[in-house]
Amino acid sequence: MSDDTTIAVFDAVRALAFIGDLSMGQPTDHSLRTAYLAGLIAAQVRCDPSQVEAARHVALLRWSGCTANAQEFADFMEDDVQGRSALLASQKPRRAQQQPRSVPIPDGMLAMANIHCEIAGDIASTLGLSAGTEAALRNIFETYDGGGVPGLLQGNDVPLATYVVALASDIEIFSRLYGLDEALALARGRANSVYPGFLVEASAPHVSTWMKTMDSTPPPWTDVADQPASMLRRVGLELVGDVIDLKLPWMTGYSRRVAQLARDCSVRAGLDELSCHRTYKAGLIHGIGRASVPNAIWNAPEPLPASSLERLRLVPYWTSRAAGQIDGLALEAEIASFAFERRDGSGHFRGRSGAAMPQEGQFVAAAEQWVSLRTRRPWREAFTEAEALDRMKEEVEAGRFDQGVVDALLASVLSPASAKPVGAAARSEQPLSERELEVLRCISRGDNTKQVARALGISPRTVRTHVERLFLKLECSTRAAATLKAATRGLI
Repeated sequence: MSDDTTIAVFDAVRALAFIGDLSMGQPTDHSLRTAYLAGLIAAQVRCDPSQVEAARHVALLRWSGCTANAQEFADFMEDDVQGRSALLASQKPRRAQQQPRSVPIPDGMLAMANIHCEIAGDIASTLGLSAGTEAALRNIFETYDGGGVPGLLQGNDVPLATYVVALASDIEIFSRLYGLDEALALARGRANSVYPGFLVEASAPHVSTWMKTMDSTPPPWTDVADQPASMLRRVGLELVGDVIDLKLPWMTGYSRRVAQLARDCSVRAGLDELSCHRTYKAGLIHGIGRASVPNAIWNAPEPLPASSLERLRLVPYWTSRAAGQIDGLALEAEIASFAFERRDGSGHFRGRSGAAMPQEGQFVAAAEQWVSLRTRRPWREAFTEAEALDRMKEEVEAGRFDQGVVDALLASVLSPASAKPVGAAARSEQPLSERELEVLRCISRGDNTKQVARALGISPRTVRTHVERLFLKLECSTRAAATLKAATRGLI
């Protein structure tokens, strides 16, 4: 079977923008609209074409690091989704700093910003986007007056795209929530503090016209034919699955496992090659909608209250919505949205039953259920293989899964085909020792230093030494970035 499971960079960026919007509690076209405005603002101040392109790309990937620090944000504000939404909606004025910051930034806030920026920058690098795009994403929370986070840059040292996108985002959000006049007033209140004043003054006379154009149908700058060459290259879809899984430490590698098992099942069942490819891709993106649900719900033991269950029921709905916005993944996202449906109609979000479920969707659903059972949660251990086998057989007897689908799944599980890691980067890199790989696997699952030490029978000091070496070899500074790089290189 062919190995081509790549997609256009444009489609990967659209998927990541969709996930970022869900993570921030924003409408799912927020990043697209911000990108449109950012391009117009950059052109208005006479940026060259490469700077305009960078501004658009930064706007689309601005929130791509949100899944990586979701747990830290949840620890800080409990509801990582609504908490972020409230921060973006804040009308609190911000005065420019007249002197260096006297109160240090809390360590927790620094850690969240570092994780976010490193992941966003690494994603831009993996996608092969410009150095200007990557630099702006790595400094996305810096401000004109030096009062941003981490607060190491200010003025002209901050990439211009960072400022352009911050202004575009403010205009998009504030105009939607409070009206255009209030949006411009709030932007002027942040001039020369968050972003330079000349950007606001150059844009203000044109914003009304821009907004009317942006609200037209179809929305501008969403056609693949309008994209630059940088957006038309091919990239492994595994990257999107890996970014989805960063939201929850215990889900590291989850999407890849679902995808591989779903494809193995479809091959054993005799589906044609195109269907098998679609099943694999659907498995990689079946969790797109997870970004909309706060970590506190994912980490809570069952049974869940009705309000939490309702938010979980919307996970496949949001995955389905992605199908309508990302042309290159429309079929796969639609299949993926059946990952939680059941043949007896007891699943969600549609409650489809029997033949109303597409065959590829049934394989994704069975694979997702198996991987779920075999994955450790914060409140329970992973099911043993025997326990998971019994549960799948019970599901068949209850009419929730097709016998043939589960037979193919169990045959794949009990006699797995040898498969090479998918999505591994073809690049030179420093090899990791076996012990370093063991430590990497532990920290990628969210284990802290003491937990890694207990699991491997070594001292915490030794663990820290291994982590330092891992960071050096993987060229990163956070555990989230190490996890993403290890996944994309096929190390975990």
